[in-house]
Amino acid sequence: MELNGIKPADGAKHAKRRVGRGIGSGLGKTAGRGHKGQKSRAGGYHKVGFEGGQMPLQRRLPKRGFKSALLKFNAEITLTTLDVLGAAEVDMLTLKAAGLVPEMAKVVKVIKTGALTKAVKLNGIGATAGAKAAIEAAGGSVA
Repeated sequence: MELNGIKPADGAKHAKRRVGRGIGSGLGKTAGRGHKGQKSRAGGYHKVGFEGGQMPLQRRLPKRGFKSALLKFNAEITLTTLDVLGAAEVDMLTLKAAGLVPEMAKVVKVIKTGALTKAVKLNGIGATAGAKAAIEAAGGSVA
């Protein structure tokens, strides 16, 4: 195989539609644009979402809610996941190395979902009140 012999797959390329090339082509005269009006002219068209002067949909609907840009830096981990991890001491680096929290995470919090059987010591990781109670009941600690 040579670089100058490479061709696209059959059917991948097709001839461009040539408009305005006479009556016989079926796309002569107005070239498929109809008669008159804004859409028939070169360079004339409305902006996206324009409804002819009527109040556009995106402005008719109420504004609602808020999504914080800082959420991507927060992560959660469950008691079950901590149990499966099986490490005696858990910190941010351990969780990132195990792939349990994203690399971008700056704040990690343990939530009370599932159960914990092993004693785990948390360093630099937060926990909800219920999760903290469960960790301490299993013989661990939250620092």
